[in-house]
Amino acid sequence: MNEPDRIAAGHRPRLLEGVRSALLPGGDEPAVTLLPERKSLRLPILGVLLALTIGFTGGAIATPIVVDGVRPGLAWPLGVLQATPLIFAARWPLAAWRLAATGMLLTVFVRHGDGFMPWPVTAILAMIVILFFTGVGADRQTTLGVGAVTIAGVLTPAVVLGMPGWFGMILAGLAAVTLTFGDAVGGRHSAVEELRRREEQHRQDLARQAVLEERARIARELHDVVAHHMSVIAMQAEAAPFKIPDLPDAARQTFGVVRDSAREALTETRRVVGLLRSDDEDAERAPQPGLDRLDELVGAARGSGLSVAVVVAGMPRPLNAGVDLSAYRIVQESLSNASRYAPGSRVHIEVKYGSETLGVSVSDDGARSAPEESHGGGHGLVGMRERVTMLGGSLRAGPRDDAGWSVAAELPYGDPG
Repeated sequence: MNEPDRIAAGHRPRLLEGVRSALLPGGDEPAVTLLPERKSLRLPILGVLLALTIGFTGGAIATPIVVDGVRPGLAWPLGVLQATPLIFAARWPLAAWRLAATGMLLTVFVRHGDGFMPWPVTAILAMIVILFFTGVGADRQTTLGVGAVTIAGVLTPAVVLGMPGWFGMILAGLAAVTLTFGDAVGGRHSAVEELRRREEQHRQDLARQAVLEERARIARELHDVVAHHMSVIAMQAEAAPFKIPDLPDAARQTFGVVRDSAREALTETRRVVGLLRSDDEDAERAPQPGLDRLDELVGAARGSGLSVAVVVAGMPRPLNAGVDLSAYRIVQESLSNASRYAPGSRVHIEVKYGSETLGVSVSDDGARSAPEESHGGGHGLVGMRERVTMLGGSLRAGPRDDAGWSVAAELPYGDPG
């Protein structure tokens, strides 16, 4: 078998399958939506389709009665079959084409003769619009089958029964061009939808990655906090027998158990959390920062051009290490964002020691100068939300009513540390 024969043999099954899917409605044949989702665009298009359907159906019924003397009892069903399916072609294009093609084929056997045009112009126009929707909504193989059936199963019998051949060729060309154009539009529509789907998937992947990165960062920081306290416990348990004279042997053994347990827990914690660190990232050798270093943050923010005011409300109290660290990071990230997106703004920081929760709020009044161009920011809000969620608190972040941005967090105290 030579190369052209092999190519033809490969195309024949596809053509036969396309003809089968065009003619035989499948139980899983999906409905398609070929109209815009926005009502402001969809409703006018539906109005146009309704007007075209009424006009084309009326022409397909009236023309045979008035011009060719066809009985109304016959012209009505044939006209409805040929043109009315246009109204739902944007939703079920294959079903609309099947009905319209059936109406046109039946009309060929009712109205034929040498040099005779079996269909009114309005029925032909309705079929062209239906073919366009079919090309847009159906896959390429089915579109090929629709074209083959339209030409071989509708136009060819009309030519055989007397329609001029030149007119049949024109209609065949119109059908082929319409289906090709519809297939091109449908392919572009599918490509745009696929691109939008991939972009949405990419955004979701980035969001998940950001959450995982922030959780890993929080775990590393909390490890450093825990490591510091565990080291203190181990050292105190080691030193206790030397500080307390005449310590009973039972107490000395208890301190030894505490020391060994603290060291073992510290080793295991470092081993597990060490997997979360990059190769060039070392563990902190000092405790993680807290609100006692708030003045350092404010000084750095003022050095970057921000005007910062700090208010501490309520009676300060000892804070859990995780709460202290999270409050510090929230203020730090908020000031960093203000410096980046609202340069020169006035920033108000409030730390409120409530009865049950620590309130932290940072707000700015908007940029005084043009912000620097952003080349992809970090995951500040994601990190804040993860920290607050970990502590069982709440976070509100968003633009202010007048201008600027505001972040407000409520952090439950937990057990003081």
